[in-house]
This record gives sequence, C-alpha cells and structure tokens, in this order.
Amino acid sequence: MSYTLFDGHRRIAAGTLAETTRALHEASTGGSQWLLLFEDATGRQIDVDARAEPASPADAALPPEPVSAGEASTAPRGPGRPRLGVVAREVTLLPHHWEWLAAQPGGASVTLRKLVEHARKAGASDERARNAREASYRFLHAIAGNLPDYEEVTRALFAADLLRMEQLMLPWPTDVREHAVRLATPND
Repeated sequence: MSYTLFDGHRRIAAGTLAETTRALHEASTGGSQWLLLFEDATGRQIDVDARAEPASPADAALPPEPVSAGEASTAPRGPGRPRLGVVAREVTLLPHHWEWLAAQPGGASVTLRKLVEHARKAGASDERARNAREASYRFLHAIAGNLPDYEEVTRALFAADLLRMEQLMLPWPTDVREHAVRLATPND
C-alpha cells in the first residue's frame, strides 16, 4: 500500500504509511495547516493523529484485516467434509437454467464457479479502470473541488477522456494534476 501526503495543493511525501505518517508529524509540528493524507489505491483520505509520535506506525489508520470464511471458525470440526472456504448461498434460476447446469460435467456448483471465474477474468481490465477512475475522483473531490473547471474535469474522468482531463487541469497546481492523472491510470 502506498500513501501520498499533501500540504494544501503541494505533495510533500509519498510512500508507506509509516513514512507518510512521519512526514505528517514533521509537517504538523512545522506549522502546516492543511495536511491531507491519501491512500493511493482507493483515493480515500486517511485520518491519522498528527500529534502521535512518528515511532508509532499509526496502525489505527489501517482498516481491519478481513476474516475469510475458513478463519472465522477456529473450533475443531467433527467428521464430514473439510471446510475449503466455500460459502453456500441461495441461487434462483429458471427451470431450463437448472436443467442446463445439471447436464454439465461436474454439476451445477463446478459449472457456476467456472462461469464466475471466466466473467471475472473477462471484466478484470474494466474493473481496474473503474477503480482507478473512482480513486482519482475521491482524491479530486477532497482536494480540488474549488479549482477551476472541476466539474468538467470530473466529467472527462468518468468519460475516460484522460487527454481532455489533463488539458482542463493545466491551470491547476502541478502536484494535484499529476497525482490525479496517476490515480486515474489503471495499473495493469
């Protein structure tokens, strides 16, 4: 995970949470007033206590680790099928869908898992692009709402017209412009 720290419209640090938290502490003791820390993967603003000593890693700012279905139960299990992380849920289909699934090799569950994996792989680049646009939007919303042509920039962002977005942002501070474009560009 990488983070970026801004003092107003000027980028003053980028790196791990510990590195940017240290820079946040130094900047806050140096008299900076408008410090904003962003998580680069999501564009979300992160709240960290600037008064905390830099030696503390500021783990409180990190969201809790998700617990997988396999880790949720630590009690010893009795006889039966081992828990493989499979989650049972209800699926509602038309009768001819169930007939088709039943005729597939491996049965309905195997076929549904294969279909889901195929759809995930097929839409992975679209999902990365959508996530990148949303991260850039969150960043822009927090830091650039009062800059000229903000609305037009966000329209260009969601239209996936990065060239127009960059042209509209030319009068903006360089650090804001560069960071917004970096976030909007999907990592492949």
